[in-house]
Amino acid sequence: MKDTLKLAAAAALLAASTGLAAAADKVVMGTNWLAQGGHGGFYQALADGTYEKYGLDVEIKMGGPQVNNRPMLPAGRLDFLMAGNLLLSFDNVRNDIPTVVVAAFFQKDPQVLMAHEGAYSNFGDLKNAPTILISKDGQFSFWKWLVTDHGFANEQLRPYGYNLAQFLSDDKMVQQGYGTAEPIYAAAEGAKPVAYLLADQGWNTYSTTIETRAELVENNPELVQRFLDASIEGWYNFLYGDRTAAYELIMKDNPEMTKEKLDKEMAQFEKLGIIDVGDAKEKGIGALSTERISAFYDTAVKSGIIEEGSVDLSKVATDQFVNKGHGLDIAKKLQGN
Repeated sequence: MKDTLKLAAAAALLAASTGLAAAADKVVMGTNWLAQGGHGGFYQALADGTYEKYGLDVEIKMGGPQVNNRPMLPAGRLDFLMAGNLLLSFDNVRNDIPTVVVAAFFQKDPQVLMAHEGAYSNFGDLKNAPTILISKDGQFSFWKWLVTDHGFANEQLRPYGYNLAQFLSDDKMVQQGYGTAEPIYAAAEGAKPVAYLLADQGWNTYSTTIETRAELVENNPELVQRFLDASIEGWYNFLYGDRTAAYELIMKDNPEMTKEKLDKEMAQFEKLGIIDVGDAKEKGIGALSTERISAFYDTAVKSGIIEEGSVDLSKVATDQFVNKGHGLDIAKKLQGN
């Protein structure tokens, strides 16, 4: 693989020195929601020319409330997909959908339970909340884990409709949230929210994974490697360098975003320790381990989220493209180390 990449780089330099323009490989990546800070590394790599440097012509297709990018990957209309947590990848394997996880850009899932300051003394005390608002998807995933592993009760459960009104009107109310979103929105409305990150309580899935088609891994691994290397560099530059150009592209795709909102979102990422933490500190952003995937599978089985033996874990992910320390030198340079 290293030799292949060296040859590709040498060819690009030769083309540049001779004035010949090599055609860039077209790559389409789909996100899982509207453009935001949590997509920043990919927008950074697009904005600052990193993808171009790797011989890639990348298009980012936003997800959103009316957009479902998931079917577009196996259909060949996307080359890479930003997924949520590993449960979606387990489902793909169970349903014989030939996709595979090739990187995990968030070492922790940003999913939280959010309460009002002073209402409860700690995470365990949330079991005493009269009402907890959980979305339909959450009820069939992490809520089951909260019940089996942490003693929450179904009697507390009420549906969450992605509206803060109920939370804001009741100091005893607890609700789910995305750690870099709902706490910020609640604070903007005058509340004093406390966010409890489920990842810190044992919800051990990766998040913002990157999936691609199994045939692309098999037939064009060099393309997969270039895309991931460029994306990893984008994330380091976004986290520790000048984000201005990436912000501009994000705000262009999603006009509801502002620099102030993006700055607050990224401050939350740092506070919660989501991206450049854990294995990523030594192995590089995007790091994943098959052992941890297996551990989350055990968590999901124990919680009754999926049936034991229903997933061939060998088909869920591959670590052949990550864990190489790529980009660590960029982080050191930008951080002054």
